[in-house]
Amino acid sequence: MILLTGVGVFLAWAVLVALEDIRHRRIPNSLVIGGFVSAFVLAGHNPFGISMNQALIGVLIGFLSLFPFFVLRVMGAADVKVFAVLGAWCGPHALLWLWIIASLLAFAHAGTLVFATRTPVSALWQRRSPTMQIAGFRASPYAAFLVIPAALWCLYRIATGGMQ
Repeated sequence: MILLTGVGVFLAWAVLVALEDIRHRRIPNSLVIGGFVSAFVLAGHNPFGISMNQALIGVLIGFLSLFPFFVLRVMGAADVKVFAVLGAWCGPHALLWLWIIASLLAFAHAGTLVFATRTPVSALWQRRSPTMQIAGFRASPYAAFLVIPAALWCLYRIATGGMQ
């Protein structure tokens, strides 16, 4: 029963993160803190079978791996925090694949926006803005792209009986 609770909490958190990022390009700190707390409360009984030690290591790796992008102003603080929360939920072993898939989704999204708005690629880097903007919007809701593969992985584990 506690495993089903973990699945529900994780999927609800992932959906809320994705919706907030897509709608507002902001993730409330309360949602980030809720993700951290629930990941640690459910450590050992979460959908990904992550222990407390793995969750702690995942948080550190998740935060430290994306923090340089925040310092360079090419990524928002919420993206870094959400990746750290995903480290707590999914463990350090999953972070590389989540990051690769999220980056591919962001690339496809940005490319689609560039094509749809007929924006010349050269015009994107002539601006003084640290993030790519098209039609007044930042190009990619990256936190949403981070939680999408994690949620799909969770659903895959359910469908294939990968959870005990």
